[in-house]
Amino acid sequence: MKTVSIKPQNVCSREMILNIEDDGTIIDAKVIGGCMGNLQGLCKLIEGMKAEQVIAKLEGIKCRGSRTGQTSCPDQLAQGLKNL
Repeated sequence: MKTVSIKPQNVCSREMILNIEDDGTIIDAKVIGGCMGNLQGLCKLIEGMKAEQVIAKLEGIKCRGSRTGQTSCPDQLAQGLKNL
Protein backbone atom coordinates (compact mmCIF):
# COMPACT_ATOMS: atom_id res chain seq x y z
CA MET A 1 0.00 0.00 0.00
CA LYS A 2 1.15 3.55 -0.69
CA THR A 3 -0.03 6.93 0.50
CA VAL A 4 -0.26 9.61 -2.17
CA SER A 5 -0.87 13.34 -1.94
CA ILE A 6 -2.56 15.21 -4.77
CA LYS A 7 -2.35 19.01 -4.89
CA PRO A 8 -5.43 20.15 -6.84
CA GLN A 9 -5.29 23.26 -9.00
CA ASN A 10 -7.92 26.03 -9.45
CA VAL A 11 -10.40 24.59 -6.91
CA CYS A 12 -11.25 25.17 -3.25
CA SER A 13 -9.65 21.99 -1.90
CA ARG A 14 -5.95 22.21 -1.05
CA GLU A 15 -4.85 18.58 -0.78
CA MET A 16 -6.18 15.08 -1.42
CA ILE A 17 -4.58 12.22 0.51
CA LEU A 18 -5.25 8.64 -0.60
CA ASN A 19 -4.10 5.21 0.53
CA ILE A 20 -3.91 2.94 -2.51
CA GLU A 21 -3.18 -0.78 -2.68
CA ASP A 22 -0.57 -2.05 -5.13
CA ASP A 23 -3.39 -3.25 -7.44
CA GLY A 24 -4.79 0.31 -7.69
CA THR A 25 -7.65 -0.12 -5.21
CA ILE A 26 -8.33 3.00 -3.16
CA ILE A 27 -8.50 2.05 0.51
CA ASP A 28 -9.41 5.46 1.88
CA ALA A 29 -9.28 9.11 0.94
CA LYS A 30 -9.33 12.47 2.69
CA VAL A 31 -9.66 15.97 1.23
CA ILE A 32 -8.40 19.09 2.96
CA GLY A 33 -10.38 22.22 2.15
CA GLY A 34 -13.32 22.53 -0.21
CA CYS A 35 -16.99 21.66 0.35
CA MET A 36 -16.60 19.38 3.34
CA GLY A 37 -19.84 17.41 3.18
CA ASN A 38 -19.67 16.78 -0.56
CA LEU A 39 -16.01 15.80 -0.48
CA GLN A 40 -16.48 13.49 2.52
CA GLY A 41 -19.25 11.78 0.56
CA LEU A 42 -17.04 11.52 -2.52
CA CYS A 43 -14.26 9.95 -0.43
CA LYS A 44 -16.64 7.33 0.96
CA LEU A 45 -17.98 6.52 -2.50
CA ILE A 46 -14.55 5.88 -4.03
CA GLU A 47 -13.34 3.59 -1.22
CA GLY A 48 -12.87 0.11 -2.63
CA MET A 49 -12.82 1.32 -6.24
CA LYS A 50 -9.90 0.93 -8.62
CA ALA A 51 -8.19 4.17 -9.61
CA GLU A 52 -9.11 3.56 -13.28
CA GLN A 53 -12.82 3.38 -12.35
CA VAL A 54 -12.60 6.63 -10.39
CA ILE A 55 -10.88 8.37 -13.32
CA ALA A 56 -13.55 7.15 -15.75
CA LYS A 57 -16.40 8.41 -13.56
CA LEU A 58 -14.97 11.75 -12.39
CA GLU A 59 -12.81 13.10 -15.21
CA GLY A 60 -14.31 16.13 -16.94
CA ILE A 61 -16.74 17.19 -14.19
CA LYS A 62 -16.87 21.00 -14.04
CA CYS A 63 -17.72 23.34 -11.16
CA ARG A 64 -18.82 26.97 -11.45
CA GLY A 65 -16.94 27.59 -8.22
CA SER A 66 -13.57 26.64 -9.70
CA ARG A 67 -11.29 29.49 -10.70
CA THR A 68 -11.56 28.63 -14.40
CA GLY A 69 -15.00 27.02 -14.50
CA GLN A 70 -13.36 24.16 -16.41
CA THR A 71 -12.52 21.78 -13.56
CA SER A 72 -13.79 20.62 -10.15
CA CYS A 73 -12.52 18.79 -7.09
CA PRO A 74 -13.68 15.44 -8.56
CA ASP A 75 -11.96 16.26 -11.87
CA GLN A 76 -8.79 17.23 -10.04
CA LEU A 77 -8.88 13.91 -8.19
CA ALA A 78 -9.15 12.11 -11.53
CA GLN A 79 -6.29 14.17 -12.99
CA GLY A 80 -4.13 13.44 -9.94
CA LEU A 81 -4.82 9.70 -10.21
CA LYS A 82 -3.91 9.76 -13.90
CA ASN A 83 -0.53 11.25 -13.02
CA LEU A 84 0.43 8.54 -10.50
